[in-house]
Amino acid sequence: MEEVVHVPVLLDEVVNWLRPRSGGRYIDATVGGGGHAIGILKASSPEGKLLGIDSDPEAIALARKNLAGYGARATLVKGNFADLEKIAARFGFFPADGVLFDLGLSSIQLSSPERGFSFRLNGPLDMRFDPEAPKTASYFVNEITVDELAEILYRYGEEKQAKRIASAIVKNRPISTTRQLAEVVEKVVGHRRRTHPATKTFMALRIAVNDELKALSEALPQALNILAPGGRLAVISYHSLEDRIVKGFFRRESKDCICPPEALICTCNHKATLKILTPKPIRPSAEEVAKNPRSRSAKLRIAVCNRAIERDSNGPFSFALR
Repeated sequence: MEEVVHVPVLLDEVVNWLRPRSGGRYIDATVGGGGHAIGILKASSPEGKLLGIDSDPEAIALARKNLAGYGARATLVKGNFADLEKIAARFGFFPADGVLFDLGLSSIQLSSPERGFSFRLNGPLDMRFDPEAPKTASYFVNEITVDELAEILYRYGEEKQAKRIASAIVKNRPISTTRQLAEVVEKVVGHRRRTHPATKTFMALRIAVNDELKALSEALPQALNILAPGGRLAVISYHSLEDRIVKGFFRRESKDCICPPEALICTCNHKATLKILTPKPIRPSAEEVAKNPRSRSAKLRIAVCNRAIERDSNGPFSFALR
């Protein structure tokens, strides 16, 4: 594997808001090359511990190299954050004092043509975070119906020309490389956009291949479940679909009642379990964007757990409100 320079997004902000301390237990659910993990381990010195999770084995290998100097303080696991609760319990990170999700692509993935994530590098249509996952981008490009493909492009890429692009893709099948796919999309969309015309198509396919939005929706409640009282949850998102899920989850869990507005009496028995610390998301500074253009769309949201945790016979963990 080639040496890859990993530049963590909003590093100072993540560390400042997570407030790592010595003796604390922290989970980086998308460890990547370990940039944020290093910041957390430094700030929680000398006895803070970190569990790094990533479904990409190349990311785990790079993180293991970068975190070697922290010894037993760093535990790295190949896994999907959709299984966050099980992984945390297995490795002794329940309860956790902080959980971080950085939902962006890593430099490892974007710089490897054979991974198929980038339309700027020619490679196979793969796009899997986990190379053992059953379906590649090629399946969605070459095997599903035009209507199914258009739905993916519209729903996950928010692509207004989804039907035209899907029809062009089906017409040009088989498509075997990222460059071929990008060229097909370019002919449909043209170059009138500020970003590359294939950006939304590639994003939509990547989300579909890795079932990213479903995994995020499943992982956020688990992150809350494993947080210690006062523990903090930080999420960096990069597009509106992710941010909508995070924002909605934070809002819902910060309310005592989530009954429909027309309900006269509360019947949900829901109690607030989070306090939102960032009413508006934190954005990268102009200086950071200049140094790392990939950070330009990043949004960081942070919330703190405001419930106590107890153990009982109902399961591995249960909760009691403060």
